[in-house]
Amino acid sequence: MSVLAILAGTIAILLSAYRFYGSFIARKLGVSNSNVTPAHTREDGVDYVPSNRFVVLGHHFASIAGAGPIVGPIIAVSFGWVPALLWIIIGGIFFGAVHDITSMTASLRHQGKSIGEIIQQYIGDSGKKLFLVFAFATLLLVIAVFMDIVARTFVTVPAAASASVFFILLALVFGVVINRLGFPLWISTIFGVGLLYFFVYLGEIYPIQIGYAFWIAILVAYIFLAAVTPVSILLQPRDFLNSFLLYGMILFGVAGILIGNPRIEMTSSIQFQVENLGLLFPVLFVTIACGAISGFHSLVASGTTSKQINKEEDVKMIGFGGMLIETLLAVIAVMAVAVMTRADFSLRLADVGPVTLFSEGLGGFISSIGIPISVAISFVALTVSAFALTTLDTCTRLARFIIQEYAEDIPSARIRSPLQNRFVATFLVVLLSGSLLLTGQFEQLWPIFGSANQLLAALALLAGTVWLAKKKVNPVFTVIPMIFMFTVTLLSLLIFAWNQYQQDSWFLSVLSVTLFVLAVILVVMARNSLRQFYEEEKHGKTKVELKSVSQR
Repeated sequence: MSVLAILAGTIAILLSAYRFYGSFIARKLGVSNSNVTPAHTREDGVDYVPSNRFVVLGHHFASIAGAGPIVGPIIAVSFGWVPALLWIIIGGIFFGAVHDITSMTASLRHQGKSIGEIIQQYIGDSGKKLFLVFAFATLLLVIAVFMDIVARTFVTVPAAASASVFFILLALVFGVVINRLGFPLWISTIFGVGLLYFFVYLGEIYPIQIGYAFWIAILVAYIFLAAVTPVSILLQPRDFLNSFLLYGMILFGVAGILIGNPRIEMTSSIQFQVENLGLLFPVLFVTIACGAISGFHSLVASGTTSKQINKEEDVKMIGFGGMLIETLLAVIAVMAVAVMTRADFSLRLADVGPVTLFSEGLGGFISSIGIPISVAISFVALTVSAFALTTLDTCTRLARFIIQEYAEDIPSARIRSPLQNRFVATFLVVLLSGSLLLTGQFEQLWPIFGSANQLLAALALLAGTVWLAKKKVNPVFTVIPMIFMFTVTLLSLLIFAWNQYQQDSWFLSVLSVTLFVLAVILVVMARNSLRQFYEEEKHGKTKVELKSVSQR
C-alpha cells in the first residue's frame, strides 16, 4: 500500500472535519466575537496579552506537540500500524479536537482560569483542589523528565544545544521587533524563519559541548526566567518561530512522500498483546495520547493560550485546528516506521528508541527531495529536541498558574499569600521539579504517566460536560469521549496496579490505586452536582407552574 494514498486520504478527512465538525462544535459552544476575551478584560502585559491568532496558534501548537505525537504513536505501532492509524484519526477528530476547543472556550468564559476553576464553580471546592493537586503533580513529573531529556540530548547532540540557544536569542529580538517596534508580522516572520533555518546550519558549525550537570543548572535558570517573563517577550515569539520548524518538518516530509512514493512494508496484522506493553485494549489508547487526545492539552488551552486569544472565534483555528495539525504529525510518525518490516521495526525500536527511529524514517522521506539523508535525520532530531524544550518551559508556567490559583483560595485576613507572587510560585515549581529530578524517582513514575495524562483528559471532559449541562447545552459531544476515556484510563490503572503488586512494587501500585480513587471521587461529585442542579430546576419549574395555576 502506498504511503501517499494514506496521507492524501488523511489530509482530506482532517480538512473536512475542520470545516464541518469544527464549525458544529463551535456553534454548540456558542463561540462568538460578541464575548470579550480575558486577554482584553484582564490585560496585564505579562500573562494576559491579546495577540494575533497565527502567533497564538504557533505558541499553542508548539506547546502541545513536543515529542508526544511522535513517541506514543511509534511505540503503539507495536500493536500494528492499522489500529494505531485508526485511533489517531478518529481520536484526533472526535476526542482530542473536541477536548481542546471545549477546554479553551470554557477557560475564556471564566477569565482565562484553568479547568480547576470550572470544576470549582460547577462541581465544588473540593473537586477543584483534587484536580489542581493532581494536575500539579503531573506537571512536576513532566518538567523533571523533560529537563533530563533535553540535557541528555544537548550532551549527545551539541549542535542541537547551540541551535536552541540561537533560537532563544532570535525569539527575544523577534518579540521586540513585532511588539515594541511595530514591524509587520508577515515581513518579520519571513526574516525570522529564514534566520531560524540558518541557525540550524550554524548549530552544526558551532556546537556547544558541556556536561550534563551544567546543562541541568542552565535549564533550571532558563525555565525560571521563561516562566516569569511576559509572554510577548520570550514564550510567544519563541513558540511562534519554533512552530515553523515543525511545519517545515511536516512539509518536507509530505514533499518527500510525494516524490519518493514510499510503500508500506509492514503487514497489516494486529497484535492483540505485546510483551512489555500489555493488551491492545486499553493500552493502545493510553500509549497514543498526543495526536489523538491528551489531558496535557487542556492545561495549555486553559493555561497560557486562553490568556492570549484576541477574539473568541479564533478558538476554532487554534483549539480545533491546532489539534488536527498534531493529528497529521502523528499519522506521519506512524507512516515513517510502517515502511519497515515488523521484524526490523521491533529490533530498531528496542535498539535506538522511538525518537531516533522517527528521525531515520522521516529523514528517509525528506532525502527524496535531494537533501542528504544525514542532514535530514539531524534536522528531524533537532526539531524534536527543540519542541521538548518548548514543552519544558510551558509546563513550568502552567505549574506556576496552578500554585497561584490554589493560593487564591487560601483564607486570609488581609494579607495576600506570597504564593500568588509569580516569582515565589515559579521558584517553588523549579525547586520541587529539580528535587524530583535529583532523586531519580521520575524514572519509576514514568510508566504510569500515560494513564495519568489520559485521566486528565477525562477529567477535563467531565468539567466541560458539567459546564455545558448547567448552561442547558446538550453535551453529548463531550459525554461520549469522556465515558470512553474514563473506561480505558481506569481499566489501565487497575491493570498496572495489579502488575506492580505482583512485582512487589508497592509504591507504584498504591499510586495507581490513588489515581483511580481520585477519578471516581470526582465523577461522583460531578454526578451529585448535576443531580442537585436538575432537582432544583425541576423544583423551580414546579413552583412557577403552581403559581400560574393559582393566578387563574
